[in-house]
Amino acid sequence: MELHDKTVHELCDMLDNNETTSVELTKACFNRIKDVEDKVQAFITITEDAALKQAEETDKKRKNGEVLGILHGIPMAIKDNMCTEGILTTCGSKMLSNFVPPYTSTAVNKLNTAGCILLGKTNMDEFAMGSSTENSYFKKTKNPWDLNRVPGGSSGGSAAAVAACEAPFSLGSDTGGSIRQPAHYCGVVGMKPTYGSVSRYGLVAFASSLDQIGPFTKDVHDMALILSTITGHDPKDSTSYPREYPDFTKALNQDVRGMKIALPKEFFGKGINEEVKSAVMNVAKKYESMGAKVEEVSMPMSDYALPVYYLIACAEASSNLARYDGIRFGYRAQDVESLDDLYKKTRSEGFGDEVKRRIILGTYALSSGYYDAYYKKAQQVRTLIKKEFDDVYKNYDMILTPTGPTVAFEFGQNSDNPLEMYMNDICTVPINIAGVPAMSMNCGFDSKGMPIGMQLVGKHFDEFNILKLAHAMEKELGLNNKSKL
Repeated sequence: MELHDKTVHELCDMLDNNETTSVELTKACFNRIKDVEDKVQAFITITEDAALKQAEETDKKRKNGEVLGILHGIPMAIKDNMCTEGILTTCGSKMLSNFVPPYTSTAVNKLNTAGCILLGKTNMDEFAMGSSTENSYFKKTKNPWDLNRVPGGSSGGSAAAVAACEAPFSLGSDTGGSIRQPAHYCGVVGMKPTYGSVSRYGLVAFASSLDQIGPFTKDVHDMALILSTITGHDPKDSTSYPREYPDFTKALNQDVRGMKIALPKEFFGKGINEEVKSAVMNVAKKYESMGAKVEEVSMPMSDYALPVYYLIACAEASSNLARYDGIRFGYRAQDVESLDDLYKKTRSEGFGDEVKRRIILGTYALSSGYYDAYYKKAQQVRTLIKKEFDDVYKNYDMILTPTGPTVAFEFGQNSDNPLEMYMNDICTVPINIAGVPAMSMNCGFDSKGMPIGMQLVGKHFDEFNILKLAHAMEKELGLNNKSKL
């Protein structure tokens, strides 16, 4: 097995045992990027010189006997909506195509402090608005399992980089499924932690009450390692929750006997592909054989999650994106005749179609005369959706669902139909609305060999039990999750 194929925990062991060096590992990743990046198109910016210099410094410290953290010397990729000091941060948009931040986001800084090495910034749907990474200003990222199919979105670049073994792990952001859905499409592990458990400081905002940073990894063990590093209270983020977070690696190799798992029938109904449904139901049977109790429940409020999500997300996007006016930073239109003309031309030229669509929807929902009918009503229904999750967790430890209604679709299949595109998030948006944690992992393949994702949804701050159940199932299924690339 090549170095770039290995998991984070395997690489950590190799570094500890002096079986490889950080320079060798980093060079292996860049060699892999050079071999496949022209096909996958996962990265917007590659930071090879800085990464190799950091790797050399890491190896010197290790040689000198300095005590280093477990992740010291492990390469990573970061979604291009997390600020990185001195490194281009574009959000996949023309609007920020020249933006170099003066500071680094907290989540990335935690990984930097842990000694991780940045390979580059990954492609994404513009301002994280999309389900396929077809909305990037720069390029279309391909799915490593089938280059004619999308990798999912909006964190498609981060998912594809891990699936193609260009990076051992990556960070993405999840507003309505933008980590879990690409993880499902690309056959990797993707976690949206509890809202407030990972700092959003330095994450360029899309919808502030829904956005959450989380990792992509090759297996559940790696997820536990990365999650243990990035969680924690941050005084710079007013929505960061002050509490103690466990060592998530202790969730591995645990018995799941006696755990109660809910199967909400609404997540297995109309629109869910039969092969997807069959793969997830197979997982439910395996959990029962492992001693867990699995029962069907009803969550009727989930039927309202998609319209609630798009009203709230678009309203918050309309507000957050008002700052891009051509005055302070980012793209600025030329040949303007007045201040109003500057605003109009800058925003017309700097934003893509999907971003404009959501700004218009959000501005309408917040406008005088419609605020109560749309935005306020959506927030009221949001409360009911959250209550429904709370009610289920009174009797169950976990919820099991498909991650998405279908496997990855082909490029252009849904591009001209926004409503069809939005339906790809039907299984993931209720989780963001409720603020609970959820993780997608591969649980099988369809008849054409495309990966199928299962989604484990836990109580607030119960990532531990998600990882416990996920690791048990990963061992039980024993799938080969390596893409054909």
